Amino acid sequence: MRKDRKIRIVLAKPGLDGHDRGAKLLVRIFMEAGMEVIYTGLRQTPEMIVATALQEDADVIGLSSLSGVHNYFFPRVTELLREKGMADVLVVGGGIIPDEDIAGLKKAGIAAIFGPGTPTTEIVEFIRANVRK
Repeated sequence: MRKDRKIRIVLAKPGLDGHDRGAKLLVRIFMEAGMEVIYTGLRQTPEMIVATALQEDADVIGLSSLSGVHNYFFPRVTELLREKGMADVLVVGGGIIPDEDIAGLKKAGIAAIFGPGTPTTEIVEFIRANVRK
């Protein structure tokens, strides 16, 4: 991230999950925290998400899943980022993610998983503290 601009976040809903109320709420929270947010909308493929991150010069990709597809889609996004030379993009996830899946997701390159009830201030502070400057 360049010091002369706001943190840029691509927020995406991978897979067929049609529930985006929480993601839309986070868009607003990140904007109010002074970040630029590109919301991709529903039913995104990992390829679409990474292409958007590349086009938008994103610092962060936020992935939201409520449908149980996180073990495929989240690692695939980090794999594609590495292939594109974008390994410095911070990837965080949220939604309904079982505790037993978190270690595997982190091993795949997801920096943090935020579940239901996580204070939004915690998410904002994590992003601010971990975006590469």
